[in-house]
Amino acid sequence: MLEHITLMLALLGVLSLLCQWLGWALRLPAILPLLLCGLLLGPGIGFLNPDALLGDLLFPIISLGVAIILFEGALTLNFKEIKNHGAMVTRLVTLGTLITWLCISVATRYLFDFSWPLAILFGALVVVTGPTVIVPLLRSVRPKKELASILRWEGIVIDPIGALLAVLVFEFMAVASTPATHVLQALAYMLVLGFGLGAFAGYAVGRLLNSRLLPHYLRNTAVLTIMLAVFVGSNTIQEESGLLSVTVMGIWLANMRGVDIDDIIEFKETLTVLLISALFILLAARLDSAALLSLGWEGLALLAVVMLIARPISIWCCGYNTGLSAPDKWFLSWVAPRGIVAAAVSSLFAIKLEAQGIANANLIVPLVFLIIIGTVVIQSLTAGLWAKTLGIKTGSPQGLLIFGASAFSRALAKVLISKNITVILADNNYDNIKRARMDDIPIYFGNPTSEHAELQIDLSQIGRVLIMSPYRQLNPLVNFHYQDILGADKVFGLNNVDPNNKQARHQFSESYLQRLRLFGDAVSYSKLATLMAKGAIIKSTQINENYSYADFRASYGDSALPLLYIENEKVRIITADNGDNIPAQVELISLLPSEAQQPIKAPAATA
Repeated sequence: MLEHITLMLALLGVLSLLCQWLGWALRLPAILPLLLCGLLLGPGIGFLNPDALLGDLLFPIISLGVAIILFEGALTLNFKEIKNHGAMVTRLVTLGTLITWLCISVATRYLFDFSWPLAILFGALVVVTGPTVIVPLLRSVRPKKELASILRWEGIVIDPIGALLAVLVFEFMAVASTPATHVLQALAYMLVLGFGLGAFAGYAVGRLLNSRLLPHYLRNTAVLTIMLAVFVGSNTIQEESGLLSVTVMGIWLANMRGVDIDDIIEFKETLTVLLISALFILLAARLDSAALLSLGWEGLALLAVVMLIARPISIWCCGYNTGLSAPDKWFLSWVAPRGIVAAAVSSLFAIKLEAQGIANANLIVPLVFLIIIGTVVIQSLTAGLWAKTLGIKTGSPQGLLIFGASAFSRALAKVLISKNITVILADNNYDNIKRARMDDIPIYFGNPTSEHAELQIDLSQIGRVLIMSPYRQLNPLVNFHYQDILGADKVFGLNNVDPNNKQARHQFSESYLQRLRLFGDAVSYSKLATLMAKGAIIKSTQINENYSYADFRASYGDSALPLLYIENEKVRIITADNGDNIPAQVELISLLPSEAQQPIKAPAATA
């Protein structure tokens, strides 16, 4: 028996990893392979029975998993970021959430004869979209930059808000279902404990992180352990208050001044793959196929309300007087796939409500999974065609993500931004990021290969990645990471490998070394840094029939370094392979060392 349990748990880990990889390879939300895997192994062939496998441990595992999901989601709810992303995002996560909640609750009440509290709980569960389903969809559809930003930030922010609403409604139901308690008094105790303990724990952890009492390698472990202790302790003092406590704790940490939680948020990446993915397979395997099929036309009608009524009403009400066009609003009206938060939280609540004898509680999980499957599958398959039909799909993106925010990168970014080219600078060096921010250059501070970066960096307008940092250990990781996302021919790096160090060259494959030819074979980070320190500048020059590339060379000599050119609004990167093959009608961006800044002869036409 023990060997069987060990085998099944190991298999869950392997399948979780495989489903995550499959989602990445197919450019689909990972939730789809996870769903299909769980449904196949559980109700499909009956191979995986979570209740029989884990027994009494199933409920604690789901409880702790949901607590982690809510806490990590709450860590992303920074109120400043809501204000920084426009009126539309702010309205969507406030007014839009209320409209969606109301529409779905009313529809559920009358389609399935739910009690009002249960219908309101279900409505709160499925208002969330989530970045894990939105980001892969946007990457494949590539809508206009403004629309991609709205959808991405809505997914990030609404996760903890929707979960908090669901927790509050559930706690009201839990209290109301106990005849021996006074509803308002018990609910007040629960809210005071949840908000009070959560705020205190968030503040205490924030102070702990800012102190020197913890070594850096214990930060993530300490925060996770304390969070679980708060969850269990809160539930011990007042039953069902733990989820509220950890959600408030995460929100407090996210908005506490001077607390760096970026590395803690990145820790979610490992948890998602190892814990949340396995949990999602278990939840899907528990699904009763007969209950799912029994939803009948009412289930399809509810899905139609979610997709065709609630979402469009929300978008058009929130989009009033925001400058969004009608096609913009129609596209936003169609894209709102539901994610893993709804599935995990609903499964936990359903178990508790069924134990309390709440009528129709057994339909909560099948309904939530129906909404998830319907929205993810239908919208993933049709969003691209819908965007193309509405005319809001961008062409080939021309923007640049530059890893390394050195003086050279900042100077290049400023020139490109002046030409209406999207540029994002990413760096681990805070001083470089601070200088870039002062120059009004879009930035990302941290590791650009992390899951946090995947959620924060808007790649919808990024077509190429330039790796121009001094970090020899991280550069290859960034290179391979973005080759997987954008393609091998879209990632370029400087040649920072010492040609005399044979051992260093043997550490990399020849295919990787071939990508290190940005701006030329002999151009390295140290060379560019040296030239900038000696007064080099970046200049834009019009190359045309009156002033050819040969004239440019004659004017500035061989020390001028061409970097890239813009041809018919398309950015072309110069490498060792195409260094002197400059077309006749382009705008050339080049680096001029101090000795080349006085033209040898006056150019015929420059810009």
